[in-house]
Amino acid sequence: MFSKETYIQRREKLMQEVGNGIIVLFGNADVPYNYPDNQYHFRQDSTFRYYFGLDVPMMVGILDIDNRQSYLFANDVDIDDIIWTGPMPLVKDMAAEVGVTQTALYADAAKTIQKAMASNRNIHYLKPYRSFTKLQIHEMMGLSISEIADKASHKLVLAVIKQRNKKEPQEIAELDKAFEIGYAMHTAAQQMCRPGESEQHIAGVMEGIARSMGQGLSFPTILTQHGEVLHNHKPCHILESGKLMLVDAGGENNEGYCSDHTRTSPVSGKFTQRQKDVYQIVVDCHDYALTVAKPGNTWKQVHLDTCKVMFEGLKALGLTKGNTEEAVAAGAHALFMPHGLGHMMGMDVHDMENLGQQYVGYDEETRPSTQFGLASLRMGRRLEEGFVITDEPGIYFIPDLIDLWKSQHLHEEFLNYEAIEKYKDFGGIRIEDDVIITADGSRFCGDKVIPYHVDELEEYLANRK
Repeated sequence: MFSKETYIQRREKLMQEVGNGIIVLFGNADVPYNYPDNQYHFRQDSTFRYYFGLDVPMMVGILDIDNRQSYLFANDVDIDDIIWTGPMPLVKDMAAEVGVTQTALYADAAKTIQKAMASNRNIHYLKPYRSFTKLQIHEMMGLSISEIADKASHKLVLAVIKQRNKKEPQEIAELDKAFEIGYAMHTAAQQMCRPGESEQHIAGVMEGIARSMGQGLSFPTILTQHGEVLHNHKPCHILESGKLMLVDAGGENNEGYCSDHTRTSPVSGKFTQRQKDVYQIVVDCHDYALTVAKPGNTWKQVHLDTCKVMFEGLKALGLTKGNTEEAVAAGAHALFMPHGLGHMMGMDVHDMENLGQQYVGYDEETRPSTQFGLASLRMGRRLEEGFVITDEPGIYFIPDLIDLWKSQHLHEEFLNYEAIEKYKDFGGIRIEDDVIITADGSRFCGDKVIPYHVDELEEYLANRK
């Protein structure tokens, strides 16, 4: 938890931005795994934690903008709770730690909201992503489930995003700590990468590291020899010599900040020449993006320019042809990279995606595209100091997609399908790092780098224990 002044200032800034009425922020509740007392690991709502700092279930925060007051509604634990879970600080004491002096019972939140509604005050809340929060809004505000999303406050959404998009120095420090978890996870996976090892074992070790160093995984680990499946969450195979192991994984530290990295390693310890040729193109794309990731440039343009680097590299291998500018403008490159170059990072691995990616990663100047591939770019807006984004180019040979495009004669002037057919057994490669936008450029999160350049990666794998 940060200083109480941090949370006081954040709440004050939010109230100034929204203007009038009351803001209602719902903390998360425990969620049963398969029966009421067996629960998933608790994960607090990021926006509630950002403004109220408390990692405790069943809390509601209300900001009375007109009277400049912050309220926390929650119940103290009773003896039945204490027997099973141990004592907890009183709500008033937890509230004091984050600069809130006004506390009341959880049930009183509904009374406060209903009183404000009776006075025709504006009620600002965020669109819920959990069913329990929908029920809370339904019961406290008397809204039907179907109208809850439509009545969420767009003004509050924009105000929260404006504030959370630019990371404070203390948040940058936490993201650097989160990197340490990701570093330990990925280097452990690289050390275990060898023929005969199981994907499940490596994924399990990585999750254990995340649990031992923080709150656990920042998202379900992708660990697979089938890297052409972008979100392959089934680590069920035995590693085979000659294959590539793609690992996309990250951890969440104890303050709720995330890491997200991807590495692709040759199972045998050395790339084949064909693998090395494609892998080096991805390295070139990754490193090029870093050189132009700076305030003032739009990430959408960085994405497109990086795709040109990729297309040129594939052209040298005989897989693409024609004018690179025209090919990328037409979207021909998306056969190989049907996703975006990166997304915002922070307390969520896709930061604030629950608030609407079209608002987090875009603005009035830079709008989302509907073109295949480019439509999956989650972040396109102009970069600013304090943004934290992922740099994650990839090249994938997806047999079903290749067959579809070929059957439809798509982009035949740019794609050499005869040569591409020979790569349908290749798999996929992705390299990803978390990047902080600085005053005049960018830097990686953390003070180390998970090995990824060909020579250093092969040397690291050669020294596997």
